[in-house]
Amino acid sequence: MKIILFGATGMVGQGVLRECLLDPEVHEVLSIGRTGTGRTDPKLVELVHADLFDFSSIESELFGFDACFFCLGVSSVGAKEEKYRRVTFDITLAAGKALARLNPGMTFIYVSGAGTDGSGSGASMWARVKGQTENALLALPFKAVMFRPGGIVPVHGIRSRTRLYRMIYGLGVPLWSWMYAKFPKYVTTTEQVGRAMLRVAREGPTKRILETPDINAL
Repeated sequence: MKIILFGATGMVGQGVLRECLLDPEVHEVLSIGRTGTGRTDPKLVELVHADLFDFSSIESELFGFDACFFCLGVSSVGAKEEKYRRVTFDITLAAGKALARLNPGMTFIYVSGAGTDGSGSGASMWARVKGQTENALLALPFKAVMFRPGGIVPVHGIRSRTRLYRMIYGLGVPLWSWMYAKFPKYVTTTEQVGRAMLRVAREGPTKRILETPDINAL
């Protein structure tokens, strides 16, 4: 498989990249972002692209891929809706529209979140914008699948770039690990997310929206 990965430097993206590079069926991972990952691997190709709102200048690099794992995102804590929407909706749809046109047979997996408002019209800003993003992706002409994980435990030395999240996970590792073992309905790991994405890419989606229990079952 050939996979495009967005957000490879984030916590979830780091975990997904790790699983892709370990999987013998993955032959190439094209990481697209404003900065490089700092990793080297024979399977990994890095494409540093400054303007994530416009992919026209790199379209020749985007043909022939089986799946896209879209892990790019930003925290909604303290964010104004306009700025949050620019990253969450506008960048995602810019990538989605380009890839749907260039690779209509691909599977596009978007990391959304538990509690996303599927109506796209609720009172919660982040949930509403996420829901609008999901709905727009599901309307595009490729196999779009929404991942809605709840709590995500970083494993294998992976750390969040967000200071607040690092503090939360750093103080509560035993608690998160216990919750993952006892409450798989609500908590998953970066490893589980990556492996679930690969399985969906290989076998096709059984449904278009996957919650935490679905992710862990895969």
